[in-house]
Amino acid sequence: MAILLSTKAHTMQDWKAALLAVDPSLEIRLFPDAGNPDEIEAAVVWTAHDMMELRRYPNLKLIVSMGAGVDHLLRSPGPPPGIPVARLKDVLLTSAMAEWVLLNVLRFHRQDPEYRALQQRKEWLELSAPSTAERRVGILGIGELGSASARVLTSLGFPVMGWSRSAKTLPGVQNFHGAEGLVAMAGQSDILICLLPLTPQTRGVLNARLLSALPRGAYVINGARGGHMVAEDMLAALDSGHIAGAALDVFEPEPLPAESRFWSHPKVFLTPHAASITIPASVAPQVVENIHNMRAGRSLINLVDFSLGY
Repeated sequence: MAILLSTKAHTMQDWKAALLAVDPSLEIRLFPDAGNPDEIEAAVVWTAHDMMELRRYPNLKLIVSMGAGVDHLLRSPGPPPGIPVARLKDVLLTSAMAEWVLLNVLRFHRQDPEYRALQQRKEWLELSAPSTAERRVGILGIGELGSASARVLTSLGFPVMGWSRSAKTLPGVQNFHGAEGLVAMAGQSDILICLLPLTPQTRGVLNARLLSALPRGAYVINGARGGHMVAEDMLAALDSGHIAGAALDVFEPEPLPAESRFWSHPKVFLTPHAASITIPASVAPQVVENIHNMRAGRSLINLVDFSLGY
């Protein structure tokens, strides 16, 4: 039996090498060269893979997403019915996201856009020094990624708030939940960070209503999914000056079309879905563990709860 591997062409061999380093006995086939469909027992895939394609493999018993998010696998038609889906939980993924969040919080907090503008004009001007204690940060989503970012920010003295769909408690963080809590937290957030999983309930959460609830001059950071942001609402808020700047790593669609205004908007700092990139060697052991568990009939790790969407 064989493992089907499907991801970006330039990383395919890295993934294969990482999996074989953990278990050299694995037979790994690189999509689209799947060989006999009857021999595929597990598929390790990323965003571009067509879920309908996986219905070609009658003996498929496991699907593994190559990242922490799985919204790309849950879009219609979704995975083949009855096939378990696992996602990745990795300390390097988590720390990389916390680094990217910190980079952009400090970018805005330490007035880097203003200083770069002064540099372009060759103006030697010292701006008033900001205080971390007065820069309130709100985080949408206080799961693994949000919690790690919150810990980094609180360690630097930022007052941090966190929002979740249902009530949660995170030490050192002021917690909000539910629809009312969402608007209440936004109203106190000088910097709003989105690290939510993308579900039908969270799609479009960065919309005109929420953006208008932020204090004028606030900043927005989105490292979650492009589907969380209503693009025209964000652009309108930036154009009006209500939002002073945005750091955006994710968009819908991706790659971002060349004609998108985000590319050239003076208040936007853009990265190409690169805030936190999976390192194959780091996550290969848990992928192989799940393959072994599947073959032995043992419980699988990091399974997706389809009722929650993550």
